Amino acid sequence: MASTAPASIHRLELPRLSGKPESLGRYSGKAILVVNVASKCGFTPQYAGLQRLYDRYSSRGFTVLGFPCNQFFHQEPGTAEQIEQFCSLNYGVTFPIFAKLDVKGPEQSPLYEILTQLPDDTGKAGNVAWNFEKFLIDRDGRVTRRFRSKVEPEDPRIVEAIEALLQAA
Repeated sequence: MASTAPASIHRLELPRLSGKPESLGRYSGKAILVVNVASKCGFTPQYAGLQRLYDRYSSRGFTVLGFPCNQFFHQEPGTAEQIEQFCSLNYGVTFPIFAKLDVKGPEQSPLYEILTQLPDDTGKAGNVAWNFEKFLIDRDGRVTRRFRSKVEPEDPRIVEAIEALLQAA
């Protein structure tokens, strides 16, 4: 009998900003907030809230993983070095940032093939609509919640969902 459980992201390997491949299995046992990020977007200030979540919960087995994407009006045009410098200087980002990838379309990353199968709280699944869409991943690497771009990182819905995952361990 085939399993209908969602695929785990832990089986994937993706390059960090440095270009060095990293297995997402490294984050096994952690709750993860995956976010497609961009430096020149109206939602870019969300980097600050993402960093605060990371600071608040990283000691309890939580991380944020940022995935730059240039598919929405070219709002992430920078090189890996420029992205890293921007995030560090402007928002003090210390959570892991990966290399640019496509979140939709013919070159969609396998990560986003998995993530976009889950509907948001209104029941809408499918392609990422804009930068800073957020996906909450459980300790087994399975997507549990999806939050659209307008939902701020420290919104009570996200905070409560993170805390529930961390308490479930």
